[in-house]
Formats: sequence, structure tokens, C-alpha cells
Amino acid sequence: MKNDTRSKIMSAIPSKDTSIELSVRKYLFKNGFRFRKNDSRYPGKPDILLPKYKVAIFVNGCFWHGHGCANDRKPKTNIAYWQNKIQNNIARDLKNRIELKNMGFKVITIWECELMDNPTERLERLIKEILDTR
Repeated sequence: MKNDTRSKIMSAIPSKDTSIELSVRKYLFKNGFRFRKNDSRYPGKPDILLPKYKVAIFVNGCFWHGHGCANDRKPKTNIAYWQNKIQNNIARDLKNRIELKNMGFKVITIWECELMDNPTERLERLIKEILDTR
């Protein structure tokens, strides 16, 4: 695949309001949780921020954040570029988690594969994780 083609494909992938984020937000709202989304006042602009519970939630794509699961398929071309990009994403994610924890937030990460494998179980566990902070 040529770099121009790959670039067009990758640029079409949204960075916010992805289908997995929307499903998590819909579930939380349906269960009475009110939240802020992509709040730029906080490190990493958490996908979902629950100020009442001091919880920041990141809904991560397995490829972009280097999860290492079966869905985390690496490109076969331009390997050095992608390894560097994903390592930088992992380092940035860690830095943001530490900053949020230092601000008193509990940080929860939901991986794309968790919502593909068993979404109901993961979303029910998410609510328990949120309520466990009080």
C-alpha cells in the first residue's frame, strides 16, 4: 500500500466521538451518570470525565495505543515509523494518567477489544469501578 493511500485511510479515523466512545457514553447516560466529554482542562482530554466521582475514562483503540491484543495488528510497511508513533502514544498516555492521578482522579481505560468481546460485562464492570471510588 502506498504511503498516500495509507495516509488517507489513517486520517479518516476519528480521534473523538468514535463508535466505541459513543456506546460507552450512551450506556453511562442511560444509567444516570452525567459527564463531560473531551474536556481540554485536564491532561490528555479524557474521553469521559465524571467530576462528581473524580473519574477520568479513556476509551482506547487497541492499535493506536499499543494494547498488544489480537486486534493490535501492526502495519507491514514503514515499521519504524509506526513503532515510534505508538511508543510515543503509550508514553503520553502514561504521563497523562500520572498527572490525573496526582490531581486526585481515578483513571479507567476501556480497550476497544473489551467492548468487542463482551460489551455488557465490561460496561457493567465500568459502573462498579466508578462507584468504587466513593
